[in-house]
Formats: sequence, C-alpha cells, structure tokens
Amino acid sequence: MARPRRIAFVSEHASPLELLGGEDAGGQNVYVAETSRQLARLGYAVDVFTRRAAADAPDVVAFAPGVRVVHVPAGPARFVAKDALWPLMPAFRDHLLRFARRGGARYDLLHGHFWMSGWVAAEAGPALGAPVVQLFHALGTTKRRHQGAADTSPPDRIAAERRIARAADRVVAQCPSERDELLADYGAAPERIAVIPAGVDTVRFRPVPQEEARRRLGLGPDDLTIVYVGRLLPRKDIRNIVRALALLRHRADLPVRLFVVGGEGAEPDPLVTPEIGAVQRLAAELGVADRVVCTGKRQPDELRWYYGAGDVAVTTPWYEPFGLTPLEAMACGRPVVGAAVGGIAYTVVDGATGALVPPRDPAALAERLAFLLARPGLRAQLGAAARARVEREFTWVRTAQRTAALYDEVLRERRATSDERRAGAPPVWGVGPLAAAPDEASE
Repeated sequence: MARPRRIAFVSEHASPLELLGGEDAGGQNVYVAETSRQLARLGYAVDVFTRRAAADAPDVVAFAPGVRVVHVPAGPARFVAKDALWPLMPAFRDHLLRFARRGGARYDLLHGHFWMSGWVAAEAGPALGAPVVQLFHALGTTKRRHQGAADTSPPDRIAAERRIARAADRVVAQCPSERDELLADYGAAPERIAVIPAGVDTVRFRPVPQEEARRRLGLGPDDLTIVYVGRLLPRKDIRNIVRALALLRHRADLPVRLFVVGGEGAEPDPLVTPEIGAVQRLAAELGVADRVVCTGKRQPDELRWYYGAGDVAVTTPWYEPFGLTPLEAMACGRPVVGAAVGGIAYTVVDGATGALVPPRDPAALAERLAFLLARPGLRAQLGAAARARVEREFTWVRTAQRTAALYDEVLRERRATSDERRAGAPPVWGVGPLAAAPDEASE
C-alpha cells in the first residue's frame, strides 16, 4: 500500500489549537485547522508547524486523525505578537529541518501560511527536495496602503513577500482582488497563482429558529437586531456601524439594536479590549448607548445563536483580505451587509445574498439597513440564497478538494521537471532558497 502524501503546513503564529477571538487568533487559525483536517480525510498526512507559545506545550500533539501539531521552539515559550516574530524565523526553519531529518518524515510538499511562514517554507523546501505552495492570508502592500504609519509590520515584510511570491511553485489567492494585488504589487507570474477561497463549517454554522436564538439572548421576538461578529480592531470599523445605527434611530426612527460580538476576553472589558471602549464612548456621544450590546468573546459553537438572533449581519471594514465571518453569517441563513472591499466583495453578492456598501460611509450603510429591515420577506429570500451559495462554493470540503487538486498539479510538474533533468534537459523553473535571512532582508 502506498504511503499517504505528507504535507508540512507552516503557520508560525496561528495554531489550530488556539482559542479564537484573541490577539493574533482569527481566520488563519480556522483556515489551518479546517483545511488540514479535511486534507487528512482526503488521504493526506499533515504536520502543522507552529511556534511553541507555552512552556507546557508538548512537542507533538495529535490534533485530528491524520493531523499533528508540531510545536517549534523558536524564541520564548510564551505569547509573542506576530509582528515581533520575524527575527525568530531562522531558528524556526532550522528546527523544521531537524525534525524532518531526525524523524524521517519525508514531506512531499510544504505549504506556507502568512509571509513569515512563507519565508521558512521557501528556505526549507529546497533543502528537503519538496515544492512549496504559499498562502499569504494578508499582503503587506495592502496593509501599508490602508494603515500607513499605523502598520506595525517589520520593515522587511514586503521585500520578503516579493521573494516568496517568486520562489513558490504556486501562490494561493483567496479571492480575485488578492490575485490582482499579487500581479500588480508583487509581479507574481499569473500562471502560478491559484484562486482558492476559504470555507466555513456548515454544520457548526447553520440556520436556527430566530425566536429561540432571541430568547437565549434576552431579546423580544420583534426586536430589530443587527449583529457584528469578529475581532475588535480599528480596521474592522465597528464605529462605522454605530454611526449608521445612530442615523437609523434619529433620522429613520428605527429602534434597532446592535450586538457586537468579540474581544480579547469573555467579558466586554474596555481595559482588555480598547476598541470596546472606543465603541461605547462613540455610542454614548451619538445617543445610542442603550442600543449597543458588547458581549465579549464567544467561541464558535455559540456564534450561530448570535447570527440567528439578528435580522442582518453587518461587517464594514475599510480593508479585509478575505473575511470568514460573512461566510459564517451566510451559512446561518442571514443576509450580510458588507463593505465592498477584498474578499467581502467576492463572497457577498449584492442584491442576491445581501448588500455591498462603500467603506467609511455610515449614511450608505444606514440607507441599506433601513431598506432591508423594512422587508422581512426579502431578508428571508436573501438569507436562503446566502446559505445556498455557501453550500455550493464555500465549504471546507471544497477548499480542501481544490487545494488537493493544486498539490497534485504541483507534484506532477515537479516529477516532470525531475524526469527532464535526469534526461539531460535544461531546468524549467523551480524553487530556490531565498537570498536574505530576516536580519538582512531588504530591497
């Protein structure tokens, strides 16, 4: 019997074992967890290499059948913000290589997640004789464009990303706008970019009876409710939703309630999550403090009740690489009003599964919400279409199937190239080691 193909997932800061909603724990953790699990069900063996962030973390943890998490000793065994991890990447790479050689784990392919892991994968791949697939999850040029001086990324990030984009056998873009950015900002070869969107767990995130969901949250059956679920960061622009809420109350005379679900702790503590304080202060200034409920962090199994209690889910960041929470809301049968940016403009179909509005435009958001809140029949229609779109295009099974097909393509090309080299033909192209280590990467 042939051995299963073994894949090394490299995810330096986002462990599939991490609880969601805290600092640096979000969509990438979910992606790594769900995709690795589904790839294992397709017959792959997956090792997820992630940095040891706790002294008592075992060296290797069985995460799911066919999936192991390997804790890499790079830097202190405690939480370190991801933007401070770059100097630790050579040690991360060296441990991955030692683990592979000492344990006899021959990896058929390395899959980097985020730019620092991409550097590790592109360095380690040639040493292990394995091709490299890269998924950035977010691009430095886009972050710098939108955040400017507030961008805390290491100065080397964009130069390293450009090298990784050239070195990898394939780069995965999660949506067409990311593909366009890879082409325009990084000079990536179009034939080496594959668009594979992330997915959502359609069992965990599913429609529930709205009356039951509202009863759980202490709401009346007829309370108009919108819900935001996600990390509480300035770029997510929950303040834009609060401003729209004030317009709905004071201009349209709609007593709408907003649930803000997320934060660093289970309680909505502004000291722990500063953005909660900013949202609460703004709500008080605009006279809608009594209509805004900040819940604190909730775990995935609880979230369907929050989505289910809402009439509409709202997310209007000023930039978003992809965005998993719109898919969660859609899977729960809720229409989504989202900013027409990044992945949201791809997953939400304006007028079919929800609505798209410009970012940083509370008047446009309020107008669209007023329209939908006055039409329960339309909301039901959009919500049903949203669920159907997710089931058709955005499940983790589909993501894994598309990823496995990409792996097959890359491995076929690698075998063909090896055969040509053995026959004396000149090399076509392949992965080469990156020229610069973290302490010297510059362009």
